[in-house]
Amino acid sequence: MAVALLPGEAPAAPVARPRVALIGTAFAAAASALGILGVLGIYLAQRGAVLAGGGTWLPEGTVIPLTQPTMALFTLLMSSALVQWAVDAIGRNDRVHTYLAIGLTFLLGFATVNLMYFFYNKMALPAETSQAVLLYTVSGAHLVMLLAAMTYLAVISFRALGGQFTSRQHDGISAAALYWHTMVALYALIWISIFVTK
Repeated sequence: MAVALLPGEAPAAPVARPRVALIGTAFAAAASALGILGVLGIYLAQRGAVLAGGGTWLPEGTVIPLTQPTMALFTLLMSSALVQWAVDAIGRNDRVHTYLAIGLTFLLGFATVNLMYFFYNKMALPAETSQAVLLYTVSGAHLVMLLAAMTYLAVISFRALGGQFTSRQHDGISAAALYWHTMVALYALIWISIFVTK
């Protein structure tokens, strides 16, 4: 129903849409983080108990190289900067740079998945040991979170290609970036807790 305006009277501002996607993503990111932190806590407690008893944590002959996890960390840090670039670009209604930033973020996400696959093959930790179960559970849970972040970004990028986001309403891309940043921060914690300290 249209409201008649008096001469010289401005129309009412549109009602601001609640940021449902951003709030929901914050809850999902917190739940994912708590799940991974819980498994990481179990890993660290088990490792601490073995080391406190005078034992060695890793089986004989097992080598955890640091090169691949460190490259994965820096790749994810670069992807975090790129996904933030996508948020900035859509905020300025710069669609070309938004699509470029999202595409490069995907590229670095796929590179990280490939790098972790190579790392698992190079590490060759026997799967029957409890150490391997815990290590693969923690890093595998993070890998699932990375794939979930890439899927979320794919859905949001299709919506962006359809023109659903503007400089005023770009909470979908901001929400995907929030989940991506949470995933990167969790990997940094896993990197220092598992791969560096061993």
